[in-house]
Amino acid sequence: MRALLTGATGFVGGAVLRALVRAGHEVRVLVRPDADRYNIRDMPVEVYHGDVRDRDAVNRAMTGCQQVYHVAALYKLWVRRKAEMYACNVTGTENILAAAREQHVEKMIYTSSVATLGIPKDGTPGTETTPVTLADMVGHYKRSKFLAEQLVMRAVQEGLPVVIVNPSTPVGAADLKPTPTGKMIVDFLNGKMRGFIDTGLNLVDVDDVAAGHLLAAEKGRVGEKYILGNANLTLPQILMILSELTNFPAPRFRVPYALALSAAYVDAGLARLWPWREPSIPPVGVKLSKKKMFFDATKAVRDLALPQTPVREALRKAVVWYAENGYVKGLRG
Repeated sequence: MRALLTGATGFVGGAVLRALVRAGHEVRVLVRPDADRYNIRDMPVEVYHGDVRDRDAVNRAMTGCQQVYHVAALYKLWVRRKAEMYACNVTGTENILAAAREQHVEKMIYTSSVATLGIPKDGTPGTETTPVTLADMVGHYKRSKFLAEQLVMRAVQEGLPVVIVNPSTPVGAADLKPTPTGKMIVDFLNGKMRGFIDTGLNLVDVDDVAAGHLLAAEKGRVGEKYILGNANLTLPQILMILSELTNFPAPRFRVPYALALSAAYVDAGLARLWPWREPSIPPVGVKLSKKKMFFDATKAVRDLALPQTPVREALRKAVVWYAENGYVKGLRG
């Protein structure tokens, strides 16, 4: 089975690549020429250079492939030029869908996000069917992924065989950039977290997310969504686990929401003045923290047999990888 994978140089995409290779697939990857090759180094893959925003490049890469895993996305909570976010996440998905129609692919797995899903007002975990609209999307990342998912659902209605997976918050090894969650872990390891916001996340091992992609291709129903998640934890609970893994003290100061948002706007304003600087606390991140991002992965566990590696182990793997790859500047007292 020949499969095209986009986003292979990224965190989730790299994990999906390793899972595909272990499963014996013939893998072709679409990679930007300037992308970091860490996650595809020494991998038995066929590399096509190009960008998902280039329809011709997408068509060339997809020719002869029976499956498509569209993982590529721009995942940032702050961008200097919002058009880049929509070009990558929306136009890129549109190009992938158009090529998949033209190439008559047998199955496509689209990597969405729990960011596109609704969260009940009563505080219970969200599911694949929790009501949600574009107006509920906070920030350009969530909006762009929501719009892209709508394109995918329309393509399904037109007959394209696509299964949607919605990863929650993956953690683990090889988060190069790192992702916003990975940056939080790195900041903790480097003693840069002086306080925390009262929020919560659904964490999942990135390798379980990768396995979920292959299981969705094997067992998933066309047009269905599957939350690839695991444990709902408050931020203090996450920090306590990190403290237990590292023997570093967890921050005790709870930052009031209004103070965090004010500081974030100041930080973002400074970033606008200096092109080389990005805000350490994006305002969108603070706004998102107002709701606990808790989700229910029952459907994927039941229908796909999604693995549920203990989140403590996933965090341990992340800590070890960051320490071994130069992200930790030194022990703190």
